[in-house]
Parts: sequence; C-alpha cells; structure tokens
Amino acid sequence: MLENRVAIEHRAAYYAKRILPWLIALLLGMIGLGLLITKVLNHTWPFTVEDGVNRGFAAHRTPPWNVVTEVFSLIGSTPVIIGVTAIAALILLKTLHSWYEPLFLCAAVSAQAIVFFFTTLVIDRQRPPVKHLDDSPPTSSFPSGHTSAAFALYCGLALILAGLVHRTWQKWLCWALLLMPVGVALSRLYRGMHHPSDVTASFINGALCVALMSWAILGSKSLSSRGRSSVS
Repeated sequence: MLENRVAIEHRAAYYAKRILPWLIALLLGMIGLGLLITKVLNHTWPFTVEDGVNRGFAAHRTPPWNVVTEVFSLIGSTPVIIGVTAIAALILLKTLHSWYEPLFLCAAVSAQAIVFFFTTLVIDRQRPPVKHLDDSPPTSSFPSGHTSAAFALYCGLALILAGLVHRTWQKWLCWALLLMPVGVALSRLYRGMHHPSDVTASFINGALCVALMSWAILGSKSLSSRGRSSVS
C-alpha cells in the first residue's frame, strides 16, 4: 500500500512539472490575447466587422435552425461536457485497460476549463449586441467556454480513437467528432452568444490543451512502453 502511494505521488509530481508551467503560459497567453482584442485592436479590422457578422446570423434565423443550434449549444454546455467526459473515460478504462487515455481526456477538458474560467475573470467583454437565444451566463463573452470544452472533449476523443479504429464507419465517427466543436462554435455565433474572435480564441485554447495533455500523458505512455520493451 505504501509503495503504491509513493508511486502515485511520484507520478503526480512528474505530471505537475510537465504540465503546470505550460498551462500557466497558456493562461497568460489567452489573457494577453483577450486584452489585445478588447483594448488594443478593438477598432481595427477584422474586429470592427464582428458585430456585422453577429447581426447577419441574427437576421437569418429560422425555426428549424433555432432547434439545430440549440442542440449543438447543449452539446457544448457544462453538464453535458462533464457527463460525456465521465462516461467516455469509464468506457476507455474498461475497454483499453489503461488509465493513460482516460486521464488524458479528463485532463484536456479540465485544463481548458481552468484557462477559460480565469481568463473570463480578467477579460470583461460584453455579449454581441443582438437578441440572445440562450440565457447569458455571468462569465465574459471572451472566450467561448462551450467551444473550447467541445474541442477538448470531442477532438481529444477523436485523437484517442484514431489510433484504434480499423473499419470505415469508425473512421467516419472520428471525423464526426472533429466536426462537433465546429457545430458548437457556429451555433454560439448564430444564437448571439459570442463574437467570432471569442470562438476563434476558444479553438486555440482547446487545441493547445489537447496538444499539451497528449504530449504530457499519452507521450509518457509511449516512453513507458518503449522502456518495457527494451528491458524485455
């Protein structure tokens, strides 16, 4: 029991050293990007046409698309993201008999949430000046939490499955997962909840969190596997 505890503590310290400096750098970079967009370049193209993009989406709303975008917006909501992440992690653990992939997925989703939350505490950006089809959360418009969460979860899951799939329908599933955050981002624009630069920044946040956790966690699995192979 003591040896297991020491091993867990050692592994936690190892991941903390690999992840925390880069995560802090990403947070500072996202805050810097937010300040640049809202305080420095807010009167510069292309940020001067963002309201026009939102008004364009609002002017072309229809009942069918209202329903479609509501579904995609729900897919990127916090309760759904948490639920799908937990279920996917349990399925991966059960089927792969490895904790690397579930940990990677949970860490990627958690990391983007941390960056998103603390960025919104610094960047105070109002929602677009159009009718909002969803209730406005108390957080800032920059960045889009729905979009970055959807990217981290669904693209992270696609990354895991890409190395496991062999059948055509499984490959199509991976592509469908990759398109999920795109649908979420467009839905948030359509529903008047975010500016285009908000969702663009969230793609960056989600992508970098997936890349960081892939390098730190899935990369360590590869190193561990090579180490065992060389010993045997």
